[in-house]
Amino acid sequence: MKLERGKDIVFNLIKSLSTSEKRGFKLYAKRFGANENAKFVKLFDTMDKMEVYDEVYLLKKAPVTKKQLANMKSHLYKQILVSLRLIYADQNVELQLNEQIDFARILYNKGLYQQSLRLLAKAKHIAEKYFLDTIMLRIVELEKVIESQHITRSMRDRAEILANEAKNLAKSASQKNSFSNLSLQLYGLYLKVGHVKDEFDKKLVEAYYLKNMPEYDMEELNFYEKLYLFQAQVWFYHILQDFPLCFRAAHRWVGLYEEHPHMKKVATGNYLKAYHYLLDTLFYLQHYDRFTEVFEQFKDSLENDDFKMDDNCRVLAFLYYYSNSINYHFLTGDFSGGVKSVVPPLLKEMALLEDKLDVHHVIVLHYKIACLYFGGGDNIHAIQHLNEVIDHKGDGLREDLQCFAHILKLIASYEEGLDDNLEHQIKTVYKFLIKMQDLHLVQQEMINFVRNLNRIYDYQLKSAFMELRDNLLQYENHPYEKRAFLYLDIISWLESKIQGRPVQEVIREKYQKKLVREK
Repeated sequence: MKLERGKDIVFNLIKSLSTSEKRGFKLYAKRFGANENAKFVKLFDTMDKMEVYDEVYLLKKAPVTKKQLANMKSHLYKQILVSLRLIYADQNVELQLNEQIDFARILYNKGLYQQSLRLLAKAKHIAEKYFLDTIMLRIVELEKVIESQHITRSMRDRAEILANEAKNLAKSASQKNSFSNLSLQLYGLYLKVGHVKDEFDKKLVEAYYLKNMPEYDMEELNFYEKLYLFQAQVWFYHILQDFPLCFRAAHRWVGLYEEHPHMKKVATGNYLKAYHYLLDTLFYLQHYDRFTEVFEQFKDSLENDDFKMDDNCRVLAFLYYYSNSINYHFLTGDFSGGVKSVVPPLLKEMALLEDKLDVHHVIVLHYKIACLYFGGGDNIHAIQHLNEVIDHKGDGLREDLQCFAHILKLIASYEEGLDDNLEHQIKTVYKFLIKMQDLHLVQQEMINFVRNLNRIYDYQLKSAFMELRDNLLQYENHPYEKRAFLYLDIISWLESKIQGRPVQEVIREKYQKKLVREK
């Protein structure tokens, strides 16, 4: 029986290990001489050499029977995780604190109550510094157990102090959960449907947001409460396409780390996200200079900030760096430059991270790459990457992104002269749009235009392009229709056809004119 990677959790874990992590496991596993030739170590070596999980091969090479295999893999899995915990304990504050709580519990069980309380007091001080309320609550609960069962005389009114601490921490944790739940649900809504499509959608999102937003006093909120509040605001305004307010929330989110720079070490993932969403909003606002400035700050922080990134943060850094690198080339109109400098390393790293990237982020990158190729005049490669977006179907995927992938593919096919299949493509796209109930004005104009292309003579093309451009210009600042222009700069493409110039030349000219105006 031959299984592909992704079907066996022990195999996946082993394949995710770095060279130093494998070496650390070996040192841990062989710390006792008796483990030198242990079966679970040999099982590790055998699985490490496999390219894909193959149970038949494994049973032939490893000193284990089929009956023993499940238990042996379970034991190996646990030993690898324990070794990783030891490796990263010094680099992760939460791992350190959980270890201290475990030590305090052991001391308590041995009747060494004062030693246990001293250890808990030190751990509480560190947890308070990093706003780790949940861990602080665990510490207080253990302190309450010790104080309630033994007269330690460690502090006057100790019982009342601990009770108040527990009450305040529980309240803070509850409010933090309310903010984080709202942020997560808004994010899930955006992944599913994208931006609001009409007034009905807007009222639904606003009602949900107001209903689930807890009352708060900004002055009383701690780091994590503010962080999740700003996250929720970013997603709320992003869904509504209110980018000025979205920028304000994202800017406050980044500013939170400027107020508490030590939090980059324990909340690194959210630090990277804060910068990404600030850049994302600046891109939508078309603030060229500010985007460039913040992007340079982001790149500098990846190289120089005093924090260590785990695998999860390295994946986020990959996604955010390349997404904003592409956005930079969109803003400046340098599509060909983006194809040359960004796409090759992006695709190379994406292949290496294949097992760690979710489908949503993969299709977003493919769409952005397709836009780079299209802007640079390489329609064949654009179509190839658009197919990667269109072929991914399933719950939780961005319907609006697939919608514009279909439309862009139609345009790219027309540009490339692939007329044979154009009628079939138009029907397919039309059915898709009706099914998702997303046939809005900009899409209608585009579909009607492409459908009639075969009936327009060459000498009529320029007038047809001008008519479509004039029809679409009225929607550029429409509260709901403008979302179409976030996915595809249709106006610049039409102007390139009218003027007989490459689309990237038109966009670059707009970029340069705006730079002059801003100066």
